[in-house]
Amino acid sequence: MDTLWQLTGAALVLGIGATALLDLWSLLLNKGFGIKSLSFCLVGRWFALMRHGQFRHNGIGKAPAQSGECALGWTAHYAIGVVFAVPLLWWQGGQWLAAPTLAPALILGAATVLMPFLLMQPAFGLGVAAAKTPAPWAARLKSLSSHLVFGVGLYLSALLYHGWSVALLPV
Repeated sequence: MDTLWQLTGAALVLGIGATALLDLWSLLLNKGFGIKSLSFCLVGRWFALMRHGQFRHNGIGKAPAQSGECALGWTAHYAIGVVFAVPLLWWQGGQWLAAPTLAPALILGAATVLMPFLLMQPAFGLGVAAAKTPAPWAARLKSLSSHLVFGVGLYLSALLYHGWSVALLPV
């Protein structure tokens, strides 16, 4: 990337776009197939309880509700999406953004599944890679598919960003 501003702008567009596609995917799974998604209110609860030094829970749903947890969780969800876009832009650079391809975005999307597997799920009391859930492999496949959808969202958002940048170039 040429400048910090370009990197920031691209990360915002890619991260927000990819996260929005992930949310649409989750909505489709829920409404179309009855497959529940992670409550971002619980993500907010997790972050809110960190201020009290509590980073790990036996069951995050059993932890006391926190004021503003839903707003905090949704904000964190989109902020994490933006942060996840940055490694792709550093790795692939401006040339990829000028001519996006699907493979790097899918690879990054798949790699991001390590965060819930190794950090969030254990911290929520679900075990490493959802090992303590009633159906660990179903949870793992849902997480992986969701993160691959996030990767597709990175790619589609890069196409959108490229289209905008070309449209805004002076003639």
